Amino acid sequence: MDEKRIENAVKEILNAIGDDPNREGLVETPARVAKMYGEVFASLDEKATFDDYKVFHVDEDPGMVLIQQIPFYSMCEHHLLPFFGTANVAYVPRDGKIMGLSKIPRLVDFVAKRPGVQERITTQIVAQMEQILHPKGIAVSLSARHMCMEMRGISKSGLFTYTSKFEGVFKDDLELKNEFLRQTGNHSE
Repeated sequence: MDEKRIENAVKEILNAIGDDPNREGLVETPARVAKMYGEVFASLDEKATFDDYKVFHVDEDPGMVLIQQIPFYSMCEHHLLPFFGTANVAYVPRDGKIMGLSKIPRLVDFVAKRPGVQERITTQIVAQMEQILHPKGIAVSLSARHMCMEMRGISKSGLFTYTSKFEGVFKDDLELKNEFLRQTGNHSE
């Protein structure tokens, strides 16, 4: 990431909106924004495939493995405004292959730390889980607030957008799908 270039661009934006980038409160803002973009868009420096995980083997396949209410933060690619919420990620192992539990929240962060849309984050989590584990099924749901709806446009605060994707046994087994939805606080379909 080119921090100096970002700093110059932020100064130009401040000038363009009619503010003075040299006034006391704004002097350090371009550098702060550049540093923040380095954190918020950290996954842009990484390859497209998540590789910060560990796969383990167990003797018997457990049923559903679910990590719920994983906080995530991302930036809308249409307005470069934040959206944030929680992700629920579940899978049913195949052939005793399980993933280290702490790696699932890292996967969510990996997918979220780039400009995007909630719908794509949902499907990319599923795709990455499939690539890593090839499980019998995957269920992912995200619930998020979008500042591009709250700060501008319709200007309605407190609205949540829900997205979900179900693959494998979560598509075929209505009882399992409903268990995921009950555990995550969503209504059964």
